[in-house]
Amino acid sequence: MTSQHDFSNLTIRPVAHIHTDFPTKFGIPRQADLVPELRGKIVFTEEFRKPGILKGLQGFSHIWLIWGFSQSKSMDWSPTIRPPRLGGTKSVGVFASRSPFRPNPLALSVARIVSIAEDTKEGPVIIISGTDLMDGTPIYDIKPYVPYSDSIPDALDGFATPDMKHLDVVISEEIRKRIPEEKLEALIGILSLDPRPAYQHDPGRTYGFVFAGMEIRFHVENETTVVVSEVMPAKA
Repeated sequence: MTSQHDFSNLTIRPVAHIHTDFPTKFGIPRQADLVPELRGKIVFTEEFRKPGILKGLQGFSHIWLIWGFSQSKSMDWSPTIRPPRLGGTKSVGVFASRSPFRPNPLALSVARIVSIAEDTKEGPVIIISGTDLMDGTPIYDIKPYVPYSDSIPDALDGFATPDMKHLDVVISEEIRKRIPEEKLEALIGILSLDPRPAYQHDPGRTYGFVFAGMEIRFHVENETTVVVSEVMPAKA
């Protein structure tokens, strides 16, 4: 007899975790694929390190990741939330948002596949680009992205219409020497998107975040230019 899930109280468990250059949430692009230079490595949990688990995935260019807001400070949810994009002053329904404070703290991201290795010391591994996930984030499911049905060119994006204005990024030659060459373009991409909170644009304020083992400090001048003022090894 075939067993069935009890969907009235379903328990899910991670099939994998992702490793990225972001140990904290600050600095992570607000959506996937905004900074293609960013990389992430998906490593499956021991239970799912099975031969053939990725068979056929090589034929797809992108995947959907269903993941968990594992670092949310509170698991409580509210029927309405105040999105940062609306300045934190206007409210919308929780199901009109991507807030982490939801009845089930699950999220969805699309990612481009860079490479797939099925036989490594860590088991099957997927390298992706354009990641918007924090290091260690649990992945609950992976599905192939199917362009003919998943892409809807005339879809409306409501209040989430992006401001795609990119800021200029200024990094002195002295500071550039402290940044690994293979991480420089990704860091410039992150900074050009203005990682400051959408409702917090204090003139002259210095902000900081950790990326790829470095503590990055910066400020924004005239709302047009990101100036990196310091790069130092991140504290352990």
